[in-house]
Amino acid sequence: MTNPVFCAIDTIDPAQALDLARRLGPLVGGVKLGLEFFTANGPQGIRQIAALDMPVFLDLKFHDIPNTVAGAIRGIAPLAPALTTIHAAGGLAMMKAAVDAAGDAAARLGTSRPKILGVTMLTSTGEADLDMIGVRGPMTDQVLRLASLAQEAGLDGVIASPHEIEPLRAACDPGFLLVIPGIRPSWSENHDQKRVLTPAEALVRGADRLVIGRPITAAEDPAAAARRILAELRIRA
Repeated sequence: MTNPVFCAIDTIDPAQALDLARRLGPLVGGVKLGLEFFTANGPQGIRQIAALDMPVFLDLKFHDIPNTVAGAIRGIAPLAPALTTIHAAGGLAMMKAAVDAAGDAAARLGTSRPKILGVTMLTSTGEADLDMIGVRGPMTDQVLRLASLAQEAGLDGVIASPHEIEPLRAACDPGFLLVIPGIRPSWSENHDQKRVLTPAEALVRGADRLVIGRPITAAEDPAAAARRILAELRIRA
């Protein structure tokens, strides 16, 4: 099995991020860098991690008018991330613009097009939060609506909580990627994640990639924590 674990390195310290990436490189399928890191360190910080020759998931969750999101996608294209994110709630036109911009930029640069993932509902959002943001109906219904729109727009997959894996797997095409944060081994804390599963449970339900952050990065020995997760998944490093 290909290593499905992307480690979320949530820090603004480039030296700490680089050290973690070096230590975890042989043990994970890639690293996820998000807004915290990008706003503090910019493209050069991403290039330092990418120079380790490991897949980078650049999680910036773009959400704006179609032209602006297309420009943002073109802006990150030279960094050649393996995966990147936009908010599916931005709508069909915005998502199509992102896909088109990614393809055009990759062709111009002679690089692989990053896989674009639509963020459905954040894993920190619970059912009780939906009414406050004007969403009616169960969480699963909203996630499925957004995933269907993302698939229509030509996105490569979606980000969703572990609890939506099975209905998404049933509703979406087989090759549509399900990239799942909110993954917590049984021996770790949930922190601010409200909808969680263990790594093994998520894979059994149909996840393609697992995003795991603090259970690894906040551990006394991050490499040992990563190895423990791989052992539970029966994956050899």
